[in-house]
Amino acid sequence: MTPEGTLLLKRQEVAALLGVEECMAAVEEVFKLYAEGKTAAPGVLGLHARAGGFHIKAALLDLDQKTYFAAKTNANFPRNAERFGLPMIQGVIVLCDGESGYPLALLDSTEITVIRTGAATAVAAKYLARPDAGVATICGCGNQGRISLRALAKVRPLKRAFAYDRDGAQAERFAAELSGELGIDVQAVPDLARAVRRSDICVTCTPSRRFFLNREDVRPGTFIAAVGADSPEKQELEPALLRGNKIVVDILEQCASIGELHHAIEAGLVKREDVCAELGDVIAGRKAGRTSAEEVIIFDSTGTALQDVVAAAIVYERAVSAGAGVRLDFAA
Repeated sequence: MTPEGTLLLKRQEVAALLGVEECMAAVEEVFKLYAEGKTAAPGVLGLHARAGGFHIKAALLDLDQKTYFAAKTNANFPRNAERFGLPMIQGVIVLCDGESGYPLALLDSTEITVIRTGAATAVAAKYLARPDAGVATICGCGNQGRISLRALAKVRPLKRAFAYDRDGAQAERFAAELSGELGIDVQAVPDLARAVRRSDICVTCTPSRRFFLNREDVRPGTFIAAVGADSPEKQELEPALLRGNKIVVDILEQCASIGELHHAIEAGLVKREDVCAELGDVIAGRKAGRTSAEEVIIFDSTGTALQDVVAAAIVYERAVSAGAGVRLDFAA
């Protein structure tokens, strides 16, 4: 790659260059490559701040005879909207040439994080949800909830979805928007437990620091994608829910440190050895995914830098082809 300056890409530009279907295909492939030992393990670092925290995720990936390195720095400050009128999550991704180290692009991280996370949820559902799964509950009706339902609709024959959020008006807006867009019955609901008991799939994508989905609320055969816990303080699932049910993780070490698995291990309810598989192992056919219609399967999705680097590479290559963004020479 010949350096021509670092490409700066804003959130709207990133959104226009990255579709969920192509991201799903890329995420599926990168998980498979990781399972086959064809890419190095990603790294993660978390730091606390008074009103929130930061995490840095990094990965190196060989892709189509090119090597890319990406490091994402995301800030998560839950009270930003009320205090400063700012988003809860903000950040940037630095994409570098893995051969020379040259900084190829600096991208807003928000859209990439949302889309690649929804893509991973759908890929996991493709392998772990029942083939006939037709009813989904989305808990957390923000941007992540929206992309999750859009992506799920591409891999399972959804006929109905329940939308739950602590902000009932937000759930109502979600339902109205997605019903028309997807052509399915999306209903805002005030009772999460009742909705989950009627669902085949449940996605939790909230900033919660206290579990709210209980073992007793999940019926046999349900697939759960737990997306919100990406730091040790975050939690959405009752730890007992993981005991005796099938656990599939994105990256074992990461989930044992910052995911729902972390809380279940701390509670003494499961051990690392109780984890069935990493998602890549299932995709690669190295381990079994769903083996019966009755089993409850939990996907602990902490989000990996492998997802970030493959998504950022797609955006960068498309931006170069389209002449999008602004070039900046840091060395000038």
